[in-house]
Amino acid sequence: MKVSAFTFSIVFLFNCHLLFAQTDQINREKYKLFIYETQATIEVDGILDEEPWLNAQRASDFFRVLPIDTGFAVSKTEVMMTYDETHLYMGIICYDVTPGRRPVESLRRDFTFGKNDNFLSFIDTYNDQTNGFSFGISAAGAQWDGTQSSGGTVGLDWDTKWKSEVKNYPDKWVAEFAIPFRSIRYREGDTEWGISFSRLDLKNNEKSSWTPIPRQFPTASLAYTGTLVWDKPLGKAGTRFGLIPYISGRVLQDVETGEPANTKGDAGLDAKISLSTSMNLDLTVNPDFSQVEVDRQVTNLSRFELFFPEKRQFFLENSDIFASLGTYGLRPFFSRRIGLQNKVRAGARVSGKLGEKWRIGLMNMQTGSSDIEFGANYSVATVQKQVFSRSNLNLFVVNKELTTNYNEQDTILAKYNRVAGIDFNLASADNQWTGKMFYHQSFSPQAIDKHFTTFGELNYKTQQFNLSGRYTYVGDGYDAEVGYVIRKNYHRINPEIGYKFYPGSNRIANHGFNFSVNNFYKPDFTLTDRALQLKYAIVWLNRSELSLELTDGFVRLLTPFDPTNNGGEKLDTGSTYNWKEFTLTYTSDARQLFNYIVSVRSGGYFDGNRFSLNGETNYRVQPFGSLALVSSFHRITNLSTQLSDTEFFLIGPKLDITFTNKIFFTTFVQYNDQIDNLNLNMRFQWRFAPVSDLFIVYTDNSFPENFQTKNRALVLKLSYWFN
Repeated sequence: MKVSAFTFSIVFLFNCHLLFAQTDQINREKYKLFIYETQATIEVDGILDEEPWLNAQRASDFFRVLPIDTGFAVSKTEVMMTYDETHLYMGIICYDVTPGRRPVESLRRDFTFGKNDNFLSFIDTYNDQTNGFSFGISAAGAQWDGTQSSGGTVGLDWDTKWKSEVKNYPDKWVAEFAIPFRSIRYREGDTEWGISFSRLDLKNNEKSSWTPIPRQFPTASLAYTGTLVWDKPLGKAGTRFGLIPYISGRVLQDVETGEPANTKGDAGLDAKISLSTSMNLDLTVNPDFSQVEVDRQVTNLSRFELFFPEKRQFFLENSDIFASLGTYGLRPFFSRRIGLQNKVRAGARVSGKLGEKWRIGLMNMQTGSSDIEFGANYSVATVQKQVFSRSNLNLFVVNKELTTNYNEQDTILAKYNRVAGIDFNLASADNQWTGKMFYHQSFSPQAIDKHFTTFGELNYKTQQFNLSGRYTYVGDGYDAEVGYVIRKNYHRINPEIGYKFYPGSNRIANHGFNFSVNNFYKPDFTLTDRALQLKYAIVWLNRSELSLELTDGFVRLLTPFDPTNNGGEKLDTGSTYNWKEFTLTYTSDARQLFNYIVSVRSGGYFDGNRFSLNGETNYRVQPFGSLALVSSFHRITNLSTQLSDTEFFLIGPKLDITFTNKIFFTTFVQYNDQIDNLNLNMRFQWRFAPVSDLFIVYTDNSFPENFQTKNRALVLKLSYWFN
């Protein structure tokens, strides 16, 4: 089985790719912006009065992308670029044809794209239409920066040093950027980069781009960039160092056990070393993750572990080369497995581009030991080779090895766990065809048969039509201890088809359906799970949306399961259940000061019934912040295992205040009666210098019924980037 599935996926994807590998790259040939070096001093003040701006070539005549992708944008935009020995400069003029206040969410960095008037740039420094950097700004002056991967996906957790300034006028707003060359990665000697610009004018409900982009794709898609042409080859950069030391202090108290408050101080260091213009070395000693925001809680009624994204800074730069291995629910490496129980002592990572077609990522981290977990060494190595026009091939190894106080006679834990594999990521030149195939195998002293997984996926997408198919097999012996694998020992078949109508209405932007089949089987192809889902959605021109989902579900339990996930009686192994349900969801116009999402779900649930109501409301006081409320209610009735009805309620108000674009305060309260907990998280951040912060974080967990504290903590952390 493993050979046939693997071979079929390779042959199928390879032959499909040959059909479109030669697609013309129209944008790169037709849309070129020439950039020239300047010797003049440019003051980043949002006033474009220096000589280089007066003589620079202008990228203008932006095309509409949404709500329709024909014709030129009503709101005109002009972009100019220049550079000197140390910085890349960008000047932007966003003309405003409609009077009135420009919608902005807040002054917080990495703002929500659809809730702010904004300008974004997408820079394909490697000219591979796959990886790059994004820099942007809102009309209020909030910065946006991130790394681009997988053809254009922007990861906003990455921050770097750069300067910007905005000036607002009645008929336009003007922005100016200064991006240090040392803050980005590129190949020396290049004379061309991929480049594109995007503008969102919320007042006129118009998204536009310098190059024409079909509306089914995001403007971040690197398949549709133009070309930035340099006046001379990019120079060689010497080794550059950046040091980010921190000091922290914390007070922890476990009130529930009656322990006295515990005070602790700590210090550590991160270092960033540029080995070349395209290769970076990151080092960390005794890193601290106390400034990380609390995870948003959810009511879990599934049979599987929930997934929460990585937020810790050390793991984020070039994270795609590690995090994109596998697929959702089947990741061989998941960095949140490292250091959340045992403290990380030290770590190192080398990542970047080698030559024109190769990328590498090497990571090693060592954790200490504790009463609940052994110390371990974690290593990841991956090599990526670009093939065809925009596709790539990845080879990787993930290794976890216990290093501290390990004695095979005293523990059932394996001394080591390893996963090795190959991933093929497919992307056509026009992005209409995408796909993925991989084969992964695990190794450990306790390995049993079928310790591998294989996966194949192919997607085709046009403005009206989308078609996709996925096949997955996970063996019973596949064990990725440093990964995220929600279940094992199954085949999965998941075809999907959809179609959108564009009526040309003065109210409706589009409407259409999507139908999917999601089936899980035992290795002998006995059906264990089935979900047939039909969804119909209507999107209005004001960006509000209404969708209706109809689901037919089937489950054959492979292990005993409590449908309430609350310690109740469990349904028996082998029992089968079939039910139908519907979900109605409405998303309001996000441009309004008050906006919301509400979802109602009703129908069967195993041998009973479930009614769910989920909502998220938001009111913003622009540009200084917002008040949000996330809530969910679940009522489960008529279960054979429950003597009475079960209700779960979760509510999470969040106050987000941005005093300036450098001073932020967030208060997040989460009441979750499924786990009988009330969580309070208060987080103050002062970015007193670029990527240099003072954090003060207070957390408190208590019992909801009497507000009696279980535990609390106060943390102070100060970090500074010496560059």
